[in-house]
Amino acid sequence: MPDDTLTITDNRTGQTYSVPIENGTIRAMNLRQIKTSPEDFGLMTYDPAFMNTASCRSSITYIDGDQGILRYRGYPIEVLAERCTFLEVAYLLLFGDLPTEAELKGWVHDITHHTMLHESTKMFMEGFRYDGHPMGMFVSTVAALSTVYPDARHVHDSANRLLQIKRLIGKVPSIAAMSYRHNVGFPYVYPDNDLSYAENFMNMLWKMVEPKYVAQPAIARALDILFILHADHEQNCGTNAMRSVSSAQTDPYLSMASAAAALAGPLHGGANEEVLKMLDEIGSKDKVPAYIKKVKDGGVKLMGFGHRIYKNYDPRAKIIKWTAEQVFEVTGRNPKLEIALELERIALEDEYFVKRKLYPNVDFYSGIMYQAMGFRPEMFTVLFAIPRTAGWLAQWQELITDPEQKIARPRQIYTGHEEREFVAMEKRTSGALARG
Repeated sequence: MPDDTLTITDNRTGQTYSVPIENGTIRAMNLRQIKTSPEDFGLMTYDPAFMNTASCRSSITYIDGDQGILRYRGYPIEVLAERCTFLEVAYLLLFGDLPTEAELKGWVHDITHHTMLHESTKMFMEGFRYDGHPMGMFVSTVAALSTVYPDARHVHDSANRLLQIKRLIGKVPSIAAMSYRHNVGFPYVYPDNDLSYAENFMNMLWKMVEPKYVAQPAIARALDILFILHADHEQNCGTNAMRSVSSAQTDPYLSMASAAAALAGPLHGGANEEVLKMLDEIGSKDKVPAYIKKVKDGGVKLMGFGHRIYKNYDPRAKIIKWTAEQVFEVTGRNPKLEIALELERIALEDEYFVKRKLYPNVDFYSGIMYQAMGFRPEMFTVLFAIPRTAGWLAQWQELITDPEQKIARPRQIYTGHEEREFVAMEKRTSGALARG
């Protein structure tokens, strides 16, 4: 019998089955042959939250959570963060290789010239409440672009896909900045094609009455690094949403809005804001031991530690920690940093956390850094969505061109009633609402 197979014996029937193993996986459909009778549907797997299920083949991002490794298209994240710009990394994610000088120049030009938003989009933004959350505005406006670019529905046209990719990567900073300016009551600022991707975003956020916005170089570079670190992260909740909705051949604007909606949740993109709340609750460095005790007693959660995938130090957290130091040299040291450093020091030495492999993740330092750079907490998730657009679109393009992929349609285990007799209104007793 070949080594690359799994032998399964069904103790219900005594029947033995041989299932092929490929890339460390078995195909769930191969289990359907395991039946107790010809009328039996066949065996399924049950995997809430996809804890151990691969839904696709992908060549974009590689993660080894036990070793703390993250690579885009084979390149270590540390190398890309040190030596590349965000748009260079976006090109890598989408097309598989780092661009040549000429390719990068053309790519940057095309993205830069897609940053302007149609004036109707501005009017749409003005319809939101003055105090609307920027992430809600971001999600809704990205979805609304589907009505501005109806040609986007031709998802199998490669030239059309590339056009939508350039449009989205170019326009998301403009949408994000408009959502911020609307929230604070400032007039919108148009893009400046003389500036880099990160600098232009800062311009649209913070330009006031000066004739020409000049970005602080250290802040602009730090923002670019943060964009690189957040560009893709394998099949996370948002990316899974992007792929699931896109599998219906939905256009990329509506598909990306679904991904951004998933990102908006506090268990996904909103976690760094929760870290800031925790640091505010602790209050000062000397109160960290008491907070650690409350965590171990089960009274509170330690935000920014631990990850579904990483069982080692999140490689992105190391880079952010270093980048934060560069930012603080310009902005001054954020008082929360001392609390965070002490929290990290104790947690990394305490057997309780070490045994549970609770290491700092990307959210632990990013919120402190964003705040020091001048971003309000409600903008943190929007900042996450800007770079993740490149990853979402790379995943979308991979799905659209994958002949194995079909419309996503998970199975379920039905736990409800068998067939029931209809009960006339006058004979019914307390219903579901009364029981709830």
